[in-house]
Amino acid sequence: MRIVSLLPSATEILFALGAGEQVVGVTFECDFPPEARSRRIVSTSSLPEGLAPAEIDAAVAERMAAGEDLYKLDAGALSDLDADLVVTQDLCAVCAVDVSVVDDALAHLGCRAEVLTLDPMTLDEVLASVETLGKATGTEEAATALVRSLRGRLDAVRAAVVGRDPVPVMVLEWTDPPFTPGHWVPDMVTAAGGVPLLGAAGARSVRTSWPDVLAARPAVVVAAPCGFGLADSVRLADEVADRVPDDVPLWAVDANASFARPGPRLVDGVEALAALLHPEAGLPLDDALASRLR
Repeated sequence: MRIVSLLPSATEILFALGAGEQVVGVTFECDFPPEARSRRIVSTSSLPEGLAPAEIDAAVAERMAAGEDLYKLDAGALSDLDADLVVTQDLCAVCAVDVSVVDDALAHLGCRAEVLTLDPMTLDEVLASVETLGKATGTEEAATALVRSLRGRLDAVRAAVVGRDPVPVMVLEWTDPPFTPGHWVPDMVTAAGGVPLLGAAGARSVRTSWPDVLAARPAVVVAAPCGFGLADSVRLADEVADRVPDDVPLWAVDANASFARPGPRLVDGVEALAALLHPEAGLPLDDALASRLR
C-alpha cells in the first residue's frame, strides 16, 4: 500500500503503527518522527513566513472570509506518487488541506485512491482514530496495543491526581489574540487534574479577550500556540506575560509535539500538564515539553 498523509498527526500514527515504510507523501509540517522528513512533500502553506501572531490571525481571517485556501496541494506530486490511500481531515481549514480540495484534485487527476478522513474532536476520538488507521492499513494488532498503552498511561495520571483539588487552568491555543482551548485539549486538562476554563471538550477553539481570560480567574496559564514548538511558545508567552497577573504561574509548552496534533503524543501532554498542575504528586516533568516563565 502507498499512503499519502496530509496530516502531521496521521503521519505520526502511521509510523507508530509500523506503516511508515508505506508512507510516500507528507505535508511540509510532518516532522515527527524525523524519518518523515525524507518523504515527498505534497502540501505547503500559502501564508508568508515571518508573521507575528496577530498578523497570522488577521491573514487567516481574511483568507477564510474570502473563501481562499490556506494550504497548497501539489497535484502533480499527488499524481506521481500513485497513492492507494490518502489520509486527510474535514475538521479545521486552518490545520491542514480540506478533504474537499483533495477530492477535487483526485477527481481531476483521475486517481482512484481511497480517501480516509479523520476528524477527532475529543481525546477518546483521537484514540479511536488510531484504531481507524490500523484497520485501513492492516495494522490492527499494533493499533490495539498502542491504544491500550496510551489508555494505561492516562489511567496512571488520573490515579496520581485523584483526590487533589482540580486546578483552574487557562490553556491558550493562540496568544494574540487569545484563543480558548478546544477539541481534545479540555479533555487533556481534565485528565491532568485541572479545570479547563472558557473551553469545552469537543467544542472548537474560539477567539476570546484578555478581560474574559482574567475574569475566568485562572490559577495557572499555559501558552500552547497551535503550530509552535517549545522555544517559540516561550517567546510568544513572554510577549503577553504582562497580561497575566504576577501571582499566576505562566507556562509555555511544546504545542506541536503534545497539544495541537491529535496523535499519540497528546498523552505526553497530559502527563506534562499533570506534573505542572500538581507538582506535589511527584510526577516527572519533561523539560523538552514545558517551561515555566514565572
